[in-house]
Amino acid sequence: MPDLPDLPADASGPTGDTAGPAARSARRDSDKPENESERRRRRAQFLRELAEARALRARVQPRRAKAARLRHAMRMRTFRW
Repeated sequence: MPDLPDLPADASGPTGDTAGPAARSARRDSDKPENESERRRRRAQFLRELAEARALRARVQPRRAKAARLRHAMRMRTFRW
């Protein structure tokens, strides 16, 4: 495939960044302590992605998602306040 650009040997993805999010955050933590707003922003992003993943799983596996919804409803009904 001569039309593709030459990539370095360690480039694994489109950005060429082989380190995962944990490694990137470890580098950032060594530079300076994170502030509260940055932590809240990252947490909100994580929760958005988690909700998106759950919605995708519910669409892909509707029977399992329905059973999980029913189990959750049963737990909530039997929970004593």
